Amino acid sequence: MSMPFYVAPEQVMKDRADYARKGIARGRALVAIRYADGIALVAENPSNTLRKISEIYDRIAFAGVGKYNEFDQLRVAGVRAADLKGYQYSRDDVDARSLANQYAQILGQIFTHEMKPMEVEILVAEVGHDGSPDQLFHILYDGTVMDGGRFRVLGGDAEGINARLDKTYAVDLTLGAAVRAATAALCGPDRTLEATDLEVAVLSRSNGRRCFQRLSDDVVALLLAG
Repeated sequence: MSMPFYVAPEQVMKDRADYARKGIARGRALVAIRYADGIALVAENPSNTLRKISEIYDRIAFAGVGKYNEFDQLRVAGVRAADLKGYQYSRDDVDARSLANQYAQILGQIFTHEMKPMEVEILVAEVGHDGSPDQLFHILYDGTVMDGGRFRVLGGDAEGINARLDKTYAVDLTLGAAVRAATAALCGPDRTLEATDLEVAVLSRSNGRRCFQRLSDDVVALLLAG
């Protein structure tokens, strides 16, 4: 009788993590940055049809990087979960924290038990109202959750983009300043990005009950021009 092939659990987890990180790093990056009136989400995305940033619920947005079909499955699951909770209880009971925990459980389960992990990083953002703070939840491919902070960077050269944003970020930025800072960090010193290369959306406290708004290329161009 032949002996089964043995691989140490630590090596299996390391190989899965390396596989997921390499897939995510090949994609274009995304930045979520807090500004005076809410949260701006800026992604490098030249496509006019495939969206990295979407609305989940009244004050909550979803953003993803990596394999589009995988993070879009998670987006749809989040919309359904938020709608169901809002219908069963109250719209005010739907919050980013519970959604982030659900996503973490899904990604952690897949990373641990499936042969191939999801090659995604996702962000759940909620703009505060009635004095409550804004919330940013960054969920990794293995279910790890990181929260808080002035900004969050997903995918691509995250380390370099974080370093550039650290130098330019200021408290209570205007929307235009936030979009320009995020775009400059995504570009780096060797590239330029036009409005047509970007996907930009905001969660704004001044937008009424539905805080999410996607910005057109013309509006983004005006913001970049300063």
